[in-house]
Amino acid sequence: MSSDFSVFNGVDIFVFVMYFMSILLVGIWGSRQSNRHTVKGYFLAGRDASWFPVGISIFVSNIGCGHHVGLAGLAATGGIAVGSFEFNAMLVLALLGWMFAPVYFSAQVYTAPEYLRKRFGGQRLRVYFACFTLVISVMTKISVEINAGAMFIQQTLGWNLYISTVALLILTALYTITGGLSAVIYADVLHCVYTLVGGFILMALSISAVPWKELPLRYACAVPNATMTDPNSTCGYPREDAMRMYRDPSTSDIPWPGAVFGVIVSAVWYWCTDQVIVQRILASRSIYHAQGACVLAGFLKTLPLFLFIFPGMVSRVLFPDEVACATEETCLQTCGNPTGCSNYAYSKLVEELVPTGMKGLVIAGVLSSIFNSCSSVFTLDIWRRIRPNVTEMELMIVGRLFVFMIIGMSLLWIPVIQVSQGGRLFDYIQFVTSYLSPPVAAVFVLAMTWHGINEKGAFCGLMVGLLVGMTGLITEIVFMEPPCYQGDHRPDFFQIWHYLYFGLALFAFVILVSVAVSLCTDPVERHMIDGLTWWTRHKSVKQITSISRYESIREEQHTDEGPTGHDRKTSVRHVLVDWCCGTHNSAVGTSIDRDTTTPGKRERPTDPATDKKIEKDEKLQRRILNIALMIMTGCCIFFMTFFA
Repeated sequence: MSSDFSVFNGVDIFVFVMYFMSILLVGIWGSRQSNRHTVKGYFLAGRDASWFPVGISIFVSNIGCGHHVGLAGLAATGGIAVGSFEFNAMLVLALLGWMFAPVYFSAQVYTAPEYLRKRFGGQRLRVYFACFTLVISVMTKISVEINAGAMFIQQTLGWNLYISTVALLILTALYTITGGLSAVIYADVLHCVYTLVGGFILMALSISAVPWKELPLRYACAVPNATMTDPNSTCGYPREDAMRMYRDPSTSDIPWPGAVFGVIVSAVWYWCTDQVIVQRILASRSIYHAQGACVLAGFLKTLPLFLFIFPGMVSRVLFPDEVACATEETCLQTCGNPTGCSNYAYSKLVEELVPTGMKGLVIAGVLSSIFNSCSSVFTLDIWRRIRPNVTEMELMIVGRLFVFMIIGMSLLWIPVIQVSQGGRLFDYIQFVTSYLSPPVAAVFVLAMTWHGINEKGAFCGLMVGLLVGMTGLITEIVFMEPPCYQGDHRPDFFQIWHYLYFGLALFAFVILVSVAVSLCTDPVERHMIDGLTWWTRHKSVKQITSISRYESIREEQHTDEGPTGHDRKTSVRHVLVDWCCGTHNSAVGTSIDRDTTTPGKRERPTDPATDKKIEKDEKLQRRILNIALMIMTGCCIFFMTFFA
């Protein structure tokens, strides 16, 4: 592997530099579109984002470098079955827009953990879920994105792995720390352009190299030389069901019951409760914009099959010795990972197929940022618990500093990712989330749909689910499937058991536990859940009496302690610090701002004629959105049936 820029020419370098510059400039411009000096402005983009950038940002935050590398790698080893994860996401996005988002808007929350506090009262659910969100983000998102991005840059540019990691972190962290969610959303729109243009270029080159009609046969024959020269070897052969999306329930890598039902459980957690997505939904200026964003993101989710999965299969056809290495020696020689090199399928295509002059554009489409979402969870749900009298200036500074802490923790977790699940990146993500996320998904579904679940039931369900999930995760790690060349000597049960089955069973078990405990303890008063479930979303939210005294005071009053922004010095040093920390022109001693109106609802004018016109416009918007939802659902069903 080269260690210089020999793979680049002048045009590539120009495009790559322009990518860096344009992302930074758009991020800085985006940060000026909302008041980033307040909590709402920094973490929710002022709650004034329209459906188009929000939908783009949802899509881009999901298909970062981990998706490019992971989807292509899993397709190279197993075929198109991984596409079921993408199509199921379309259905869950509809659930997000039409069930979860209306409740989040009516509850007037900043974060998903804050919804649990309002729904159940107390603080332990909120703090637990905030900590869970941070841990799972490190394990399955940020560390995965850093690892995948560094691998991709290392493979395509020939840079040292650590230099690649540092370069990736500097770019994504810079505009996130200084600009907040608004900067991220607008940068995501530009990033989406690079992603789609680069993805379609690589897809076209892949079709040119291996036409679609020839792909099934040529993929079935894509066997590495190490396997061909060893008549006793059973490793390195492609799956016979590679072109089937729904496979045997007991012997396949992704069994169809898990692909249909098990994936839905993890998808509900990711799309409907995870802060990365919820934060972007809450940034929408109205519920109609939030629903439009979900529909747009749903339509865009049809693209990964063609942009990443099919090219990943083409990569195996063209480079079977490298991508499908079947022995420890060849894998170590190819990519330095003895468990497999499938994660290099996408970057290998870029390195070998993309002509000079286009490499910079394709590489530019593989980078993104989700740091701001973790920052908001820690700042608003944990730090405010540690520091009851926190000021808004302190929240801004803590939110930015926490980004660096998240980066450090993610870097330490990368070695675990590299050896887990045979080195298959996307498989690792689904593996971890299937063991840890079902309890959260179950509690949120019950909180949204059943008035009877109370705080004790939800907490017991989460704790029992965490214990069972961690036990299953540790057991799976102990009995993890070994590389093919070592042979599989595990007990028969673990050879047929799949993590998607466990996730589905754990989801049902947590629901039973939560319901049983709730029925055996004091019920929730009906008026206390107004505006906090799907059935009561149109009612006003009542303040829950079990909220701690300091928090209710902080939300209803503003303090006058400390100097204001007008009293601060205006030296160059103070100006730079204020700009980076978002404290310019903000009251240092004031508490966080709260909306006085329900998000997503307009103030009704007193003029009856204007009021009637607004109602007519809203009715038209609902009709258009419902039609778009039906079209999106139809597209999803068509693709799932066509590739079944």
